[in-house]
Amino acid sequence: MKTDTKESALKRLARIEGQVRGIVKMLEENRYCIDVLHQIQAVKSAIRRAESEILKDHANSCISEAIETGDANAQREKISELIDLFERLKR
Repeated sequence: MKTDTKESALKRLARIEGQVRGIVKMLEENRYCIDVLHQIQAVKSAIRRAESEILKDHANSCISEAIETGDANAQREKISELIDLFERLKR
């Protein structure tokens, strides 16, 4: 993973961690359910953005590298990993 992607992802995940702590506090304070649900939706959206950022980095680095080397085994492995990931996302 590229350093800038890693740093960006870590910052995003730290913000998400704070959001989740905020949701816990909202529940402890018996806040209105819809307000809690809005915050949960915000966390899910933030996680999807972090996931997308990491996936793009993977495609631009790891997969590109496997293609550039011409190593058919490495290419098959990377494609298989992506297929497995997309299969899990569909569940």
